[in-house]
Amino acid sequence: MIPAAHRDAYEGLHPKAARGSLPRGFSFGVPIAFALVFAAASAIASEARAFQAAPQLQGGDYAGPDTCGACHEEIHTVWTDSRHANAFSSPIFQQNWAEIGSEFTCLTCHTTGYDPSSNQYAFEGVTCEACHGPFLEGHPVEPMPIQADAELCATCHTTTKNEWDASKHGQVGIQCQSCHNPHSQQPRAATITELCTNCHKERGDTFTHSTHANAGLECSSCHMYTDPASGPPIQGLVPTGHTFAVGSQACIGCHQDTVHTRNTILQLSGEVAALGEVDLQALQQELQQQEQAIADLEASRSARLYVGLAQGAIIGLATGGVAAWIISRRLKIVEPEAEPDQQSPPSETGSETAAGGTEGPTP
Repeated sequence: MIPAAHRDAYEGLHPKAARGSLPRGFSFGVPIAFALVFAAASAIASEARAFQAAPQLQGGDYAGPDTCGACHEEIHTVWTDSRHANAFSSPIFQQNWAEIGSEFTCLTCHTTGYDPSSNQYAFEGVTCEACHGPFLEGHPVEPMPIQADAELCATCHTTTKNEWDASKHGQVGIQCQSCHNPHSQQPRAATITELCTNCHKERGDTFTHSTHANAGLECSSCHMYTDPASGPPIQGLVPTGHTFAVGSQACIGCHQDTVHTRNTILQLSGEVAALGEVDLQALQQELQQQEQAIADLEASRSARLYVGLAQGAIIGLATGGVAAWIISRRLKIVEPEAEPDQQSPPSETGSETAAGGTEGPTP
């Protein structure tokens, strides 16, 4: 049986069919076609839900960042390119979120207005209302509330807050926004070193800080060093170096080939420190003595070289003379031995033949 809605639509397109002349096979083909379409749509929707975020809330108390940007245009422009604005759309977050099975608890910090009871949210990313709260109807007459301290940031930045609590910054109450612009999330200075030297003005006079600074390192290169990531973050939490303490890992990160020469470095450091107690005049005399010793060694080496050459020449000449005498004596011995071979004496038979002729046969 054809559903009423489908039948009405078909009759509107085919007036003849409305009078009872339906095409052959229509009564069976339409339900099957709709069933296939419905099944395909359900499969696509199910697969999409596995990789897409929960649907946004419709309406609610959140006005959205564009509403705030109508008046706070400059702040909105700076925020648009920030990590907060792209906290949800970031490819890194999307990859990690998909790998852990689209865990909706992540949306607490990567969206605005997340409702854990329905797994829905109002806007992607960390928008104005994520920190200031939902838009107030009486604003701007009524100011938007803000809790401008580390506790507000700790809602998401748990690891950083714990590190900060253990640091001297946390102990004296230097808050996050003292160093960070909350809208751009950038330091409140052109460089990290300029930011730090606003308070730590005398650190550059020491040996360690001056040599590292001359090599182009920033304060954060050592005081906020963290090991390179070897895998995805655990529940999105990674160390950020906000204890500001310099450990051995910070040194190993650069000085891998010299980390085991610590004792030598300490020894040399002690010798350098001891130089302040040495008499400069005595050092100059010792230096002159060392230079004279080096000159004497150079002269001795040159003399030994010439003596060696002369000895080599004498030995060479003597060896050559002896060899020549032996060869000449050998030639004289060989020549007398060769002369008797050249004059052979006549044989006895030949002499007799020459004297008496040929004898005839004896009678």
